[in-house]
Amino acid sequence: MIAQAHFDMHGIMSVDPDVPAVAATLADRSRAAMLMALADGKALPAGELARCARVSAQTASWHLARMLEAKLVAVEIHGRHRYYRVANEHVARLLEALSLFAPPRPALTALQNDAARTLRFARTCYGHLAGTMGVSLAEAMRSRGYLRDSDAGWLLTAAGESWFGALGIDVPNLRRARRPLLRQCLDWSERRYHLAGALGDALAARCFELGWLARVRQSRAVRLTDRGRAALRERLGISF
Repeated sequence: MIAQAHFDMHGIMSVDPDVPAVAATLADRSRAAMLMALADGKALPAGELARCARVSAQTASWHLARMLEAKLVAVEIHGRHRYYRVANEHVARLLEALSLFAPPRPALTALQNDAARTLRFARTCYGHLAGTMGVSLAEAMRSRGYLRDSDAGWLLTAAGESWFGALGIDVPNLRRARRPLLRQCLDWSERRYHLAGALGDALAARCFELGWLARVRQSRAVRLTDRGRAALRERLGISF
């Protein structure tokens, strides 16, 4: 993040975050569209990001250079190809937080309306599940005693660890990771919390592995399969 140095009344230099500089970088619809396309943590080439933002390849490259300078995105080079992703989880969380305050954009076509409905129902948020389905999963886990409320957020109970273990998720191994095991993430479309952290990511990945979820082409949205509907009804008592 860009910082601005100044001196206080005692002549001691301090550094304050230059928030307007980051806000100015985000305050462009093309750049915002690119970042939202990358918000699930995947890496995409500049050409695909140009299509997402509906700009030319040259314009997309200019926007990506601006976001690289602001450390909002990172680039991976594979041979002749360059792939871009959000720089880290903090950027994805920033986008989710801003989405809570952003007014909804009206759908201009029936296709856009369907896409918006699909995205609100289920989507990935930097590796974990969000939307109606993500919130419903978290609430079902709380009601069954797998997650417990505390002053610090949710805690995983012994019953919850057994449930995740039966699903094929190695919770003890996740505990050894550097990142938090679980945390609450405020869902911008539901205005309630869904499960994030290493455990949230592992749950989403396992749902894809088991064929409970399928990705929607060129979107963060995901589709709940018939197998997934049956499994969630059996394991958590959720009916969509």
